[in-house]
Amino acid sequence: MRDLSERRIVILGIFLVIGVVYLIRLFYIQVIDDTYKLSAKNQALRYVTQYAPRGLIYDRNEKLLAYNEAAYDIMVIPRQVEDIDTNSFCELLTITKEEFIERIKSARSYSTYKASTFEKQIPTDQFAQISEKLYQYKGFYIQKRTLRKYPYPVAGHVLGYIGEVSPTDLKKDSYYKKGDYIGISGLEKEYEKELRGKRGRKVLLVDVHNREKGSYKGGEYDSLAIEGKALYCSIDRELQAYGEKLMQNKRGSIVAIEPKTGEILALVTSPNYDPNLLVGRYRSKNFENLVANDSLDPLFNRAINAQYRPGSIFKLVESLIGLQKGVIKPSTRIPCNRGIINCHGSHTNDNLEEAIQHSCNPYFHQVYKKLIQQGKSSNIFKDSEIGLREWHEMVTKFGFGKKLNSDIPNMLGGLVPDVNFYNRWYGEGRWAFSTIYSNSIGEGELGVVPIQMANLAATIANKGFYYTPHLVKAIGDEGIVREEFITKNETGIDSNYFSPVINAMSAVVNQPGGTARRARMDSVEVCGKTGTVQNKDRPDHSVFICFAPREDPKIALAVYVEYSDFGGVWAAPISSLMIEKYLYGEIKRKDKEQRILDASFLTIYEE
Repeated sequence: MRDLSERRIVILGIFLVIGVVYLIRLFYIQVIDDTYKLSAKNQALRYVTQYAPRGLIYDRNEKLLAYNEAAYDIMVIPRQVEDIDTNSFCELLTITKEEFIERIKSARSYSTYKASTFEKQIPTDQFAQISEKLYQYKGFYIQKRTLRKYPYPVAGHVLGYIGEVSPTDLKKDSYYKKGDYIGISGLEKEYEKELRGKRGRKVLLVDVHNREKGSYKGGEYDSLAIEGKALYCSIDRELQAYGEKLMQNKRGSIVAIEPKTGEILALVTSPNYDPNLLVGRYRSKNFENLVANDSLDPLFNRAINAQYRPGSIFKLVESLIGLQKGVIKPSTRIPCNRGIINCHGSHTNDNLEEAIQHSCNPYFHQVYKKLIQQGKSSNIFKDSEIGLREWHEMVTKFGFGKKLNSDIPNMLGGLVPDVNFYNRWYGEGRWAFSTIYSNSIGEGELGVVPIQMANLAATIANKGFYYTPHLVKAIGDEGIVREEFITKNETGIDSNYFSPVINAMSAVVNQPGGTARRARMDSVEVCGKTGTVQNKDRPDHSVFICFAPREDPKIALAVYVEYSDFGGVWAAPISSLMIEKYLYGEIKRKDKEQRILDASFLTIYEE
């Protein structure tokens, strides 16, 4: 009996302890903790996200490139939608009844009691008319956010655009919620974490008519949004706009770099688009028009994604590698044997400077042969492998054949073929110099993108090194600079070897008979090299790289004009005008400018 009594006491004690725990918990929930009170009042409270304004974007002279303007989303809570005049509601928002039904269906599939976006990014000028009447429609309310605006309709590809987060984005980063916006391309994508800031929240009281009655508990549960960091770009807004103007009615690109820093002064691709088209309520429709209805593909960034053979401009790289390896000297003369490879012009037995000036194909055919077949093996195939490995290593140090470690997303790296490439193509031990000699004049399997060519001009201007081309000088008021943008990239070429190459580049522009006389300026010594990318059964691409002034260079450029003509005819004068604009702020050679503005090369060729 005693054991039974003790068991009863223990069981009673357990129930007593459990009861006390429940009482304490109830007291905490009802008296101390407001969380459950808030939950119980969900029908009378509205949780409104406070979207952080995205960071502003400035050019190198602190002129605005992108700012924020107030915009409004219409939110819907499906379970609260009842007894509304659908026709008048659709008329208010200028949508069809079918769109209304589809959006309500989508909102319900997300949640019947949580708010989701019904209509996005209504600009301020349309908001007033809508907000006056929205209270009449139960289940709908306004949520404020910001809309990207561009005061100057330039640099669309540089700035990029933002769009609603995808399911993949939501899985990758828990910061984002359905209906948030994220950078999709350009700087908006690359610097998303810096630009996005931090969202806040407001808890509002609403009445039975869905009207806001003020903050809950005086804003005790509110949190402030924190604005994103500003970006200070290297782009010169005026130079960018001028480059876009020169490239109207043309396909191609202009890349301008400050050699001393690697800062990109202009990144022009043409055709381009007004960045304001990809914001606001009609963004999706405009995007579809740009993609589907424009055969010239204005969303394609030719400056970083169009891959071409470098052509004669690559002879500059061959010259420098040949000098460094000791297979030639500046005084080395090589006969222009056109039985080996075709050439043009009246030269016959050039030294290095003359060969660059005249763009002598047989000269660089022989230079490349000396680099590839050095006699290090009696087996011609093995000897070519040894030479190509050394050549490939030296070429890639100029930034070719790999993506530049820049802040421009989705950039291509081009192609510099190596031993593995040719082994896959022809088979191991089945190729030699005679198989791959086209590389000697920038043809063959070589591929470059325009930004790499502008970087080559900057590297020669610096006599042997470059800073990675980049678009942002500093982040935020703290002026944060990415370490990789202030680190020198050395080519491994002795600086003394650049003098004959630069002499030749000056002669190309400034001496009688030079192939780029149209780039000549009276007040500034321009150093450059023309190139022509050949296209079977189509006009050639006009290419030119240069830097100026010769002493203490301020700007380096690469210009591509597709399906136009020889490099000196169009790309060279465009470069000259860009230099004049950047150094002097105005154009005095109006006849030269008008010739470029009048030119059009937009014929569509079948692939």
